[in-house]
Amino acid sequence: MLLLNIDYIPGKEIEPLGIVKGTVVQSKHFGKDFMAGMKTIVGGEIKGYTEMLNEARQIATKRMVDEAEAMGADAVINVHYASSAVMQGAAEVVAYGTAVKYI
Repeated sequence: MLLLNIDYIPGKEIEPLGIVKGTVVQSKHFGKDFMAGMKTIVGGEIKGYTEMLNEARQIATKRMVDEAEAMGADAVINVHYASSAVMQGAAEVVAYGTAVKYI
């Protein structure tokens, strides 16, 4: 499945099939969340949260692709990601775009 964050596919004519999305709410284990809190005291990257968000983006992307494949899409264009904190230590990640079929 081709994924692009532009609204066309160079050299291809496409038919839009509709909006597709994938979403996940991900949290960290309490112990890792506690250690991340301690890290805020000294500063620097909180690797546990970086890993959590990377994993969440992968899951959301897979769910978006699964939805596009179920529609018979060849690609998803104009792909974007959004995230928000749902509660302390948990984040929602959404991947969305337009499923298209080659003409």
